[in-house]
Amino acid sequence: MTITTRTLSKLQQYFETSVDRIKDSEHYQKLQAMPRFKRWATVAGLFLLSQLVVFGGLYLIFGRIVVIGFFASILAGLATGVGALPALFFKSISRNLFNSMLGAAAGVMLAATAFSLLVPGMVYGNAIWPGNGIYVVSLGMLIGAAFLHYADRQLPHVHFDSISDVHLTSLKKVWLFIIAITIHNFPEGMSVGVSFGSGDMKNGTVLAVAIALQNLPEGLAVALPLVGLGYNKWRAVGIATLTGLVEPVGGLLGITMVTAFQPILPIAMGFAAGAMLFVISEEIIPETHSGGRSRYATFALMIGFIIMMILDNMLG
Repeated sequence: MTITTRTLSKLQQYFETSVDRIKDSEHYQKLQAMPRFKRWATVAGLFLLSQLVVFGGLYLIFGRIVVIGFFASILAGLATGVGALPALFFKSISRNLFNSMLGAAAGVMLAATAFSLLVPGMVYGNAIWPGNGIYVVSLGMLIGAAFLHYADRQLPHVHFDSISDVHLTSLKKVWLFIIAITIHNFPEGMSVGVSFGSGDMKNGTVLAVAIALQNLPEGLAVALPLVGLGYNKWRAVGIATLTGLVEPVGGLLGITMVTAFQPILPIAMGFAAGAMLFVISEEIIPETHSGGRSRYATFALMIGFIIMMILDNMLG
């Protein structure tokens, strides 16, 4: 048994054990015994109460900007679930359409990285270390890329470009691919948090929109194979949504870190930019070129870049 298989088996066993433990708990049994309307009303009430505690605590400790940034990272992560919704109606989509969607996502991420992370990162760097902002941001970029490289080597997953078809046939490959999406969503969420942590609402908003747009095809890429393998359609959409909810964790870490320690802001922005560029170059662009018909994806990338450039200019 390989390390990858053992790791995947342990993860599956852990989740199954956790689910069984929850189902056997007294509180879960009481909840299930309630009438349906009362059960869902109770769940909704507990969820709203938890959000009130979380957002209220963040507001009291860090202030308004952290709350807004965390909320923006949640919305960006939920876009993964929105992108998965077509899986309720289709089991597959054309390769050209999927590659075009990924190409547009790459263009959006490239523009957001340049205009909302690297440029302001150099400005903040020069304000702290006059004349050396570009070097500080460059160092952060290399650290971000190295972090993704290390995670890529240590955690088992399947790359975009190793998938021969959007409709996968191997359950193991599907779940390794889902792990890959989850890994890469963390630095994306962190980039949103870091951008809001700078205090620049415009850059934070642009980056959150960019990440949300980029998450749409990722959600579809997760949900379609699961539906094709016989998963319940809503369960497939739910799993895709969960992969995106790693982003608020990264967002909260990024925004609180740079809010508490302003001098690390340029390095943090460079880190987020380097991590995003790593994902674009390592995963997204190779996938759009893997089928031999890359022209659609190339033009889609340019269109995505232009859209984000216009959005950045409008908000500016």
